[in-house]
Amino acid sequence: MRIPIKDVTPAVERAHIAGWVHEERDLGGLTFLLVRDRTGILQVTIPKKKVTPEVLAAVKEATRESVIECEGVVKATEKAPGGRELVPETLRVISRAETPLPLDVSEKVPAELDTRLDNRYLDLRKPRINAIFQIRNACLRAISEYLWDQKFTQVQTPKIVAAATEGGTELFPLAYFDKEAFLNQSPQLYKQMLMSAGFDRVFEIGAIFRAEEHNTVRHLNEATSIDIEMSFADEEDAMKMLENVVASAYKYVAEHCGDALETLGITDFKVPTVPFPRITYKEAIEISTAGGEPLVFGDDLSTAAERVVGEKMGTMYFITEWPTSTRPFYTMPFADRPEVCRAFDMMHPRMELTSGAQRCHIHSLLVEQIKAKGLNPDAFEFYLNPFRYGMPPHAGWGLGAERLVMTMLDLQNIREAVLFPRDRHRVSP
Repeated sequence: MRIPIKDVTPAVERAHIAGWVHEERDLGGLTFLLVRDRTGILQVTIPKKKVTPEVLAAVKEATRESVIECEGVVKATEKAPGGRELVPETLRVISRAETPLPLDVSEKVPAELDTRLDNRYLDLRKPRINAIFQIRNACLRAISEYLWDQKFTQVQTPKIVAAATEGGTELFPLAYFDKEAFLNQSPQLYKQMLMSAGFDRVFEIGAIFRAEEHNTVRHLNEATSIDIEMSFADEEDAMKMLENVVASAYKYVAEHCGDALETLGITDFKVPTVPFPRITYKEAIEISTAGGEPLVFGDDLSTAAERVVGEKMGTMYFITEWPTSTRPFYTMPFADRPEVCRAFDMMHPRMELTSGAQRCHIHSLLVEQIKAKGLNPDAFEFYLNPFRYGMPPHAGWGLGAERLVMTMLDLQNIREAVLFPRDRHRVSP
C-alpha cells in the first residue's frame, strides 16, 4: 500500500510511494530521482547494474514533473534528503510530463508572478507555495474550532443579492433572469437579520466580491471573509472576540505547522499577545500627522498613514471611535457624540485586517442613517423589516483571510495567499 513520503524511514525497510519527479541527476552508473508528494521529498537511487531493465526503461522515460510510482528497499544515507533513500525494485511512469516545463518547480530558475499565476497548477507544486496553503488551511480550521467552542453557529448567506450591502457602485452586476442582481459585497445584512431570528452568535467563512478598480499588492476583487455577528454585545465584546480568534489562529499554526514554517524559512514565528493595544481614530490622526503624513478629522487613513501608525504601534492594534461619516449606515453612533461611532479597525503594522462595530439596532435611526448616506430605504426593505419586530443590540466584524495569511507569513503580494486569484485583470485560470 502506498504511504506518504514523510512516513518513509529506514525503520519501515520497504516502501511503496507515488509522486512527481522533482529533480533528476544521471551520474553514469547511478541515477537519482527526487520524488515529491505533498508531504515531502524522497531520493530514489537507481544503481543501473543492480535494477531490472524495466526499471531502467521507466527511469529513461520519466521527465521532470512526471508522475511515477515505485516500490523498494529503504536505506539510511546521510547524503540524501531526510537521511534516507529508496532503491526501487519496481518503477512505473503513471503520467509523463511534457518538456520544457512552463516554469521550474524546483525554483532554481525564478519566474515572474504573472507566469506563476498563468501556470498556477505547476506553481502550487512547489513545496514553499504548498506550505502557504497548509498554513492557510490551519488558520481557517483553528478559527472555525475556536468559534464553535464559543457557541457560534456556522451559516451560509446568499452571494446573489438585490441590494448593495453598503451602497455605492463597487458591485458586480448579474444578468439574473428578468431582475437586477449583484454579487454580494459582504454577508453583513444577512448576519444582522439572523440576530433578529434569535441565532445569537453566527459566523461565516465565504467569498465576497468587490468591483474596486485597485491594482495593488493588497487588494483582490474576490476574497474570503471570516465574518461573525453576536447579539447582546457591543464593540468591546466584538474586539475581544476578534483578538482571541486571531491569537488562536497563530497559536494553532505555531503548534501544528512547524514543517510548513520551516519550508518557508520562518524561524521566529510569534503568537501575538492579547489584549491588543487600542487607540482612537483621533490619536491615529495625531500619530500620522506627527510622522509626516498630515490628516484631518474625517480623512481615511492612507497607506502611508497606516505605515506611520503601524511603525509607532509595532504590533497588532485597534483603531476605535471612527467618524460616523466614514462608516457604513448600519454602524451605531455614540448617543452623546453622534459624530463619532462605535466602529473599529484591527490593524497589523502593515495594513488593515478587519473592520467591525456595534450595529444600529433601532429601526428609526437606521432609516435616518440610510437616508444620510444618500440611499433609498425602500431598496433595503427586506433588511429593515426585521428591525420592526424586536432586534437585540449586536456587534460583529469581517476579517480578510488573505490579509491574515499575508501578514502572518510576511508575503509581499496578497495573490500569494490565494489559490486562484481574481483581480482587476485576472479571471483565469
